[in-house]
Amino acid sequence: MTPAALHTALPASVRAAVRAPSVHNTQPWRFRLSDDSISVYADPDRQLPLTDADGRALRLSCGAAIFNARLALAYLGWASETVLRPNPDDPLHLATIRAVGPRAATPVEQDLYTAVERRHSNRSPFLDTAIPLQTRARLLDAARVEGCWLDLIVGPVAQNMIAELVDTADRILQATPGYRTELAAWIRDQPSPDGVPRDAGGPAPEPQDLLTRRDFGGPPRPPGRDYESEPFIAVLGAYGDTPSDDLQAGQALQRVLLTATASGLATSLMSQPVDVPAIREQMRLGLHRAGSPHILLRAGYAVAAGTTPRRPVEDVMLPPVASVPAGGSR
Repeated sequence: MTPAALHTALPASVRAAVRAPSVHNTQPWRFRLSDDSISVYADPDRQLPLTDADGRALRLSCGAAIFNARLALAYLGWASETVLRPNPDDPLHLATIRAVGPRAATPVEQDLYTAVERRHSNRSPFLDTAIPLQTRARLLDAARVEGCWLDLIVGPVAQNMIAELVDTADRILQATPGYRTELAAWIRDQPSPDGVPRDAGGPAPEPQDLLTRRDFGGPPRPPGRDYESEPFIAVLGAYGDTPSDDLQAGQALQRVLLTATASGLATSLMSQPVDVPAIREQMRLGLHRAGSPHILLRAGYAVAAGTTPRRPVEDVMLPPVASVPAGGSR
């Protein structure tokens, strides 16, 4: 392939990157292109100061965007190398993805790439249809390929343990001064390129629900209907708890989500129990994991639901770094 083909592939990969999920659809990323690479930066102005004071959710979101960019380059015929946190002097520089040569995409990469546009969070109740064991195995493998773990929460004892942690975390967050205002700031009643549209937020939560969901102001559901009778729940995590592990977990999360989408599943994410450090530690101990949990995942079969918007690519692009002539200085 020619350099001209690469110059087409790099912007196309950014267009795929911005389709990644992010906490409250904040889209906390920025990108800079060079001749052969994409640099990914955190956007600190889009970090949630109360919900995500340490930036874990921001880095998880950006990790998902990194995976999409890697995947798009592969689909477009380029092998790439990704370096996480390449500049110790710039903590906002989260990754550099460099194209290193032509390579045909694998069938798996092709399937995952075609799922990028179809994947979106579905916060409505899922159908009471069991997920086949083969599909569950594919989800586990997807996390493993990206160097992370995925625990399926099976059986009433395990599900009740997770449900209690979610409920406790949600109550702690609800009692935090300013939390409700911060959440409301990202709920959209009018068309917007970011945030969660009210009609995509799912129905209003009710006290009898097994899993306490965030309330995005959705409508009440029909009386007497349980949210889900047998929810499919999984917890994804990394083997460490550093900023680089957050980025690794984000890449694993997106591979899991795209694998689910390619398998015909709908998905949504719940982060309350990992947003509260003490509850996150209880979850780690309950799962007998050495590494930190990063996100709670719901999956299932569902009818189509509303999608969340994305900002135009030009809004997330940083200007290229000016080159220095030979013999010149900065």
